[in-house]
Amino acid sequence: MPAADSKDVPVLQQVFHPSDFTPASETAFAHALKAALVAKADLTILHVSTKETSDWTEFPGVRATLERWGLLPKNSSQADVSKLGVGVKKIQARHDDPVESVTAYLNNHNTDLIVLATDQSKESSQWLSKSLAAPIARKSRLMTLFIPKGLDGFVSLDDGSISLNHILIPVASVPPAQPAIQGAARMARRLNIPSGVFTLLHVGEKESMPTVQLPELPGWKSNVVAKQGEVIDVIIETAREVKAGLIVMTTDGRNGFLDALRGSHSERILRRTPCPLLAIPAGSFMASVI
Repeated sequence: MPAADSKDVPVLQQVFHPSDFTPASETAFAHALKAALVAKADLTILHVSTKETSDWTEFPGVRATLERWGLLPKNSSQADVSKLGVGVKKIQARHDDPVESVTAYLNNHNTDLIVLATDQSKESSQWLSKSLAAPIARKSRLMTLFIPKGLDGFVSLDDGSISLNHILIPVASVPPAQPAIQGAARMARRLNIPSGVFTLLHVGEKESMPTVQLPELPGWKSNVVAKQGEVIDVIIETAREVKAGLIVMTTDGRNGFLDALRGSHSERILRRTPCPLLAIPAGSFMASVI
Protein backbone atom coordinates (compact mmCIF):
# COMPACT_ATOMS: atom_id res chain seq x y z
CA MET A 1 0.00 0.00 0.00
CA PRO A 2 2.69 2.47 -0.89
CA ALA A 3 2.58 6.04 -2.00
CA ALA A 4 5.34 7.61 -4.02
CA ASP A 5 8.74 7.54 -2.33
CA SER A 6 10.32 9.72 -5.01
CA LYS A 7 9.67 10.73 -8.58
CA ASP A 8 11.91 7.90 -9.73
CA VAL A 9 10.08 5.15 -7.85
CA PRO A 10 7.03 3.54 -9.49
CA VAL A 11 3.87 4.05 -7.48
CA LEU A 12 0.66 2.23 -6.85
CA GLN A 13 -1.89 3.94 -9.09
CA GLN A 14 -4.74 1.49 -9.57
CA VAL A 15 -6.46 -0.53 -6.84
CA PHE A 16 -9.05 -3.08 -7.94
CA HIS A 17 -11.67 -4.57 -5.62
CA PRO A 18 -14.17 -7.16 -6.87
CA SER A 19 -17.16 -7.19 -4.51
CA ASP A 20 -20.08 -9.56 -4.09
CA PHE A 21 -21.68 -7.24 -1.48
CA THR A 22 -21.15 -9.74 1.36
CA PRO A 23 -19.80 -8.79 4.80
CA ALA A 24 -16.50 -10.39 3.82
CA SER A 25 -16.27 -8.11 0.82
CA GLU A 26 -17.03 -5.13 3.05
CA THR A 27 -13.92 -5.96 5.08
CA ALA A 28 -11.85 -6.29 1.91
CA PHE A 29 -13.31 -2.98 0.71
CA ALA A 30 -11.97 -1.23 3.82
CA HIS A 31 -8.48 -2.49 3.00
CA ALA A 32 -8.81 -1.48 -0.66
CA LEU A 33 -10.01 2.01 0.27
CA LYS A 34 -7.20 2.44 2.79
CA ALA A 35 -4.66 1.39 0.17
CA ALA A 36 -6.05 3.94 -2.29
CA LEU A 37 -6.01 6.69 0.34
CA VAL A 38 -2.42 6.06 1.39
CA ALA A 39 -1.21 5.86 -2.21
CA LYS A 40 -3.58 8.56 -3.52
CA ALA A 41 -4.59 6.04 -6.14
CA ASP A 42 -7.70 5.26 -8.14
CA LEU A 43 -10.05 2.66 -6.68
CA THR A 44 -12.26 0.56 -8.93
CA ILE A 45 -15.05 -1.50 -7.36
CA LEU A 46 -16.54 -4.12 -9.65
CA HIS A 47 -19.70 -6.08 -8.94
CA VAL A 48 -20.81 -8.85 -11.25
CA SER A 49 -24.41 -10.03 -11.15
CA THR A 50 -26.33 -12.71 -13.00
CA LYS A 51 -29.38 -10.45 -12.74
CA GLU A 52 -30.09 -7.52 -15.03
CA THR A 53 -28.64 -4.97 -12.64
CA SER A 54 -28.06 -4.45 -8.97
CA ASP A 55 -29.13 -1.45 -6.96
CA TRP A 56 -26.29 1.09 -6.93
CA THR A 57 -27.00 1.64 -3.24
CA GLU A 58 -25.74 -1.90 -2.58
CA PHE A 59 -22.20 -0.82 -3.47
CA PRO A 60 -19.89 -0.06 -0.55
CA GLY A 61 -20.47 3.54 0.46
CA VAL A 62 -17.17 5.33 -0.13
CA ARG A 63 -18.31 8.73 1.11
CA ALA A 64 -20.20 7.26 4.05
CA THR A 65 -17.10 5.28 5.02
CA LEU A 66 -14.81 8.28 4.72
CA GLU A 67 -17.24 10.34 6.81
CA ARG A 68 -17.27 7.60 9.45
CA TRP A 69 -13.48 7.56 9.38
CA GLY A 70 -13.44 11.28 10.04
CA LEU A 71 -11.83 12.14 6.72
CA LEU A 72 -14.86 13.89 5.23
CA PRO A 73 -17.55 16.09 6.77
CA LYS A 74 -21.12 14.87 7.03
CA ASN A 75 -23.18 15.19 3.86
CA SER A 76 -20.04 15.40 1.75
CA SER A 77 -20.06 15.46 -2.05
CA GLN A 78 -18.24 13.40 -4.67
CA ALA A 79 -15.93 16.35 -5.21
CA ASP A 80 -14.87 16.10 -1.58
CA VAL A 81 -13.59 12.57 -2.20
CA SER A 82 -11.34 13.72 -5.02
CA LYS A 83 -9.83 16.32 -2.68
CA LEU A 84 -8.34 13.41 -0.76
CA GLY A 85 -6.45 12.40 -3.88
CA VAL A 86 -8.58 9.34 -4.54
CA GLY A 87 -10.52 8.58 -7.70
CA VAL A 88 -13.39 6.13 -7.29
CA LYS A 89 -15.12 4.17 -10.03
CA LYS A 90 -18.00 1.74 -9.47
CA ILE A 91 -18.80 -0.73 -12.21
CA GLN A 92 -21.76 -3.07 -12.57
CA ALA A 93 -21.44 -5.99 -14.94
CA ARG A 94 -23.95 -8.65 -15.90
CA HIS A 95 -22.49 -12.04 -16.63
CA ASP A 96 -23.42 -15.64 -15.94
CA ASP A 97 -19.85 -16.29 -14.84
CA PRO A 98 -18.45 -13.61 -12.46
CA VAL A 99 -14.93 -14.97 -12.87
CA GLU A 100 -15.00 -14.43 -16.64
CA SER A 101 -16.23 -10.89 -16.11
CA VAL A 102 -13.42 -10.12 -13.67
CA THR A 103 -10.98 -11.71 -16.09
CA ALA A 104 -12.18 -9.47 -18.91
CA TYR A 105 -11.73 -6.37 -16.79
CA LEU A 106 -8.20 -7.28 -15.73
CA ASN A 107 -7.34 -8.09 -19.31
CA ASN A 108 -8.23 -4.61 -20.48
CA HIS A 109 -7.31 -2.36 -17.57
CA ASN A 110 -4.05 -1.68 -15.77
CA THR A 111 -4.15 -2.89 -12.17
CA ASP A 112 -1.41 -2.61 -9.55
CA LEU A 113 -3.15 -4.18 -6.56
CA ILE A 114 -6.13 -6.51 -6.24
CA VAL A 115 -7.86 -6.64 -2.85
CA LEU A 116 -10.42 -9.39 -2.42
CA ALA A 117 -12.17 -11.61 0.07
CA THR A 118 -11.68 -15.36 -0.04
CA ASP A 119 -13.78 -18.14 1.42
CA GLN A 120 -11.57 -20.67 3.18
CA SER A 121 -14.49 -23.05 3.66
CA LYS A 122 -14.63 -23.79 -0.04
CA GLU A 123 -12.42 -26.49 -1.49
CA SER A 124 -11.31 -24.14 -4.24
CA SER A 125 -11.91 -20.41 -4.26
CA GLN A 126 -13.36 -19.14 -7.53
CA TRP A 127 -10.74 -16.39 -7.56
CA LEU A 128 -8.06 -19.06 -7.92
CA SER A 129 -9.83 -20.90 -10.71
CA LYS A 130 -8.10 -21.88 -13.92
CA SER A 131 -10.20 -19.44 -15.94
CA LEU A 132 -8.68 -16.51 -14.08
CA ALA A 133 -5.10 -17.70 -14.19
CA ALA A 134 -4.29 -17.23 -17.88
CA PRO A 135 -5.10 -13.51 -18.27
CA ILE A 136 -3.51 -12.59 -14.94
CA ALA A 137 -0.43 -14.53 -15.98
CA ARG A 138 0.14 -11.82 -18.57
CA LYS A 139 0.26 -9.21 -15.80
CA SER A 140 3.43 -10.17 -13.99
CA ARG A 141 3.52 -7.06 -11.77
CA LEU A 142 0.21 -7.69 -10.03
CA MET A 143 -0.01 -7.83 -6.27
CA THR A 144 -2.96 -9.34 -4.46
CA LEU A 145 -4.11 -8.89 -0.89
CA PHE A 146 -6.37 -11.72 0.25
CA ILE A 147 -8.72 -11.14 3.19
CA PRO A 148 -10.13 -14.48 4.40
CA LYS A 149 -13.84 -14.51 5.18
CA GLY A 150 -14.57 -14.08 8.88
CA LEU A 151 -11.40 -12.13 9.65
CA ASP A 152 -11.33 -8.43 10.46
CA GLY A 153 -7.94 -7.91 8.87
CA PHE A 154 -5.76 -4.98 9.90
CA VAL A 155 -7.89 -2.06 8.67
CA SER A 156 -10.96 -1.25 10.76
CA LEU A 157 -14.15 -0.85 8.74
CA ASP A 158 -15.54 1.20 11.61
CA ASP A 159 -12.94 3.95 11.85
CA GLY A 160 -10.18 3.19 9.34
CA SER A 161 -7.56 2.62 12.03
CA ILE A 162 -4.72 0.19 11.42
CA SER A 163 -3.82 -2.62 13.80
CA LEU A 164 -0.75 -4.29 12.38
CA ASN A 165 2.31 -4.86 14.51
CA HIS A 166 3.55 -8.29 13.43
CA ILE A 167 4.31 -9.37 9.87
CA LEU A 168 5.36 -12.93 9.06
CA ILE A 169 7.61 -13.49 6.02
CA PRO A 170 8.37 -17.11 5.05
CA VAL A 171 11.89 -17.44 3.64
CA ALA A 172 12.79 -20.05 1.05
CA SER A 173 15.20 -20.28 -1.87
CA VAL A 174 12.47 -20.34 -4.51
CA PRO A 175 10.91 -17.93 -4.99
CA PRO A 176 13.39 -15.61 -3.25
CA ALA A 177 12.05 -13.93 -0.12
CA GLN A 178 13.82 -10.58 -0.55
CA PRO A 179 10.98 -9.02 -2.61
CA ALA A 180 8.52 -9.92 0.16
CA ILE A 181 10.88 -8.49 2.78
CA GLN A 182 11.25 -5.21 0.91
CA GLY A 183 7.53 -5.08 0.23
CA ALA A 184 6.65 -5.66 3.87
CA ALA A 185 9.01 -2.91 5.02
CA ARG A 186 7.70 -0.50 2.39
CA MET A 187 4.13 -1.23 3.40
CA ALA A 188 4.78 -0.71 7.12
CA ARG A 189 6.54 2.57 6.38
CA ARG A 190 3.85 3.95 4.07
CA LEU A 191 1.14 3.02 6.58
CA ASN A 192 3.06 5.00 9.22
CA ILE A 193 3.05 2.13 11.70
CA PRO A 194 5.42 3.33 14.45
CA SER A 195 6.61 -0.04 15.74
CA GLY A 196 6.32 -3.74 15.18
CA VAL A 197 8.07 -7.00 14.44
CA PHE A 198 9.05 -8.73 11.21
CA THR A 199 9.42 -12.46 11.73
CA LEU A 200 11.45 -14.13 8.99
CA LEU A 201 10.64 -17.83 9.10
CA HIS A 202 12.65 -20.56 7.40
CA VAL A 203 11.31 -24.10 7.50
CA GLY A 204 14.34 -26.35 7.57
CA GLU A 205 17.83 -26.43 9.00
CA LYS A 206 19.11 -23.05 10.11
CA GLU A 207 22.24 -23.56 8.01
CA SER A 208 20.12 -23.97 4.87
CA MET A 209 18.35 -20.63 5.25
CA PRO A 210 19.05 -18.39 2.24
CA THR A 211 20.96 -15.19 2.90
CA VAL A 212 18.61 -12.21 2.99
CA GLN A 213 18.91 -8.57 3.88
CA LEU A 214 16.89 -7.81 6.99
CA PRO A 215 14.34 -5.02 6.74
CA GLU A 216 15.47 -1.73 8.25
CA LEU A 217 12.69 0.44 9.60
CA PRO A 218 12.83 2.69 12.68
CA GLY A 219 10.72 1.26 15.49
CA TRP A 220 10.57 -2.20 13.93
CA LYS A 221 12.73 -5.17 14.83
CA SER A 222 13.41 -8.40 12.99
CA ASN A 223 13.36 -11.93 14.33
CA VAL A 224 14.92 -14.72 12.29
CA VAL A 225 13.51 -18.16 13.07
CA ALA A 226 14.25 -21.63 11.68
CA LYS A 227 11.91 -24.52 12.47
CA GLN A 228 11.58 -28.13 11.42
CA GLY A 229 8.38 -29.68 10.15
CA GLU A 230 5.93 -29.73 7.28
CA VAL A 231 6.20 -26.34 5.57
CA ILE A 232 2.54 -25.32 5.57
CA ASP A 233 1.88 -26.54 9.11
CA VAL A 234 4.91 -24.66 10.45
CA ILE A 235 3.97 -21.41 8.72
CA ILE A 236 0.37 -21.54 9.95
CA GLU A 237 1.40 -22.54 13.47
CA THR A 238 3.97 -19.74 13.61
CA ALA A 239 1.46 -17.19 12.34
CA ARG A 240 -0.88 -18.16 15.16
CA GLU A 241 1.94 -18.28 17.71
CA VAL A 242 3.20 -14.76 17.01
CA LYS A 243 -0.31 -13.42 16.35
CA ALA A 244 0.71 -12.23 12.91
CA GLY A 245 -1.52 -9.58 11.39
CA LEU A 246 -0.25 -10.30 7.89
CA ILE A 247 1.73 -12.90 5.96
CA VAL A 248 3.77 -11.55 3.05
CA MET A 249 5.06 -13.95 0.40
CA THR A 250 6.85 -13.63 -2.92
CA THR A 251 5.36 -15.23 -6.01
CA ASP A 252 7.19 -15.90 -9.25
CA GLY A 253 6.16 -12.95 -11.38
CA ARG A 254 7.81 -14.40 -14.47
CA ASN A 255 5.04 -16.99 -14.75
CA GLY A 256 2.22 -14.75 -13.66
CA PHE A 257 0.66 -14.38 -10.24
CA LEU A 258 -1.94 -17.12 -10.21
CA ASP A 259 0.16 -19.58 -12.18
CA ALA A 260 2.69 -19.25 -9.38
CA LEU A 261 0.02 -19.42 -6.70
CA ARG A 262 -2.10 -22.35 -7.88
CA GLY A 263 -1.14 -25.57 -6.16
CA SER A 264 1.74 -23.82 -4.46
CA HIS A 265 2.62 -23.15 -0.84
CA SER A 266 0.92 -19.76 -1.17
CA GLU A 267 -2.42 -21.23 -2.15
CA ARG A 268 -2.27 -23.91 0.54
CA ILE A 269 -1.42 -21.28 3.15
CA LEU A 270 -4.31 -19.13 1.91
CA ARG A 271 -6.75 -21.93 2.67
CA ARG A 272 -5.69 -22.01 6.34
CA THR A 273 -4.20 -18.63 7.16
CA PRO A 274 -5.34 -16.95 10.39
CA CYS A 275 -4.62 -13.51 8.90
CA PRO A 276 -4.57 -11.68 5.55
CA LEU A 277 -2.02 -12.74 2.94
CA LEU A 278 -0.21 -10.34 0.62
CA ALA A 279 1.30 -11.97 -2.47
CA ILE A 280 4.02 -9.89 -4.14
CA PRO A 281 5.35 -10.85 -7.57
CA ALA A 282 9.14 -10.82 -7.68
CA GLY A 283 9.12 -8.01 -10.26
CA SER A 284 6.69 -5.74 -8.45
CA PHE A 285 7.68 -2.18 -7.54
CA MET A 286 6.79 -3.09 -3.96
CA ALA A 287 9.87 -5.29 -4.00
CA SER A 288 12.20 -2.35 -4.69
CA VAL A 289 14.42 -0.97 -1.96
CA ILE A 290 12.72 1.68 0.17
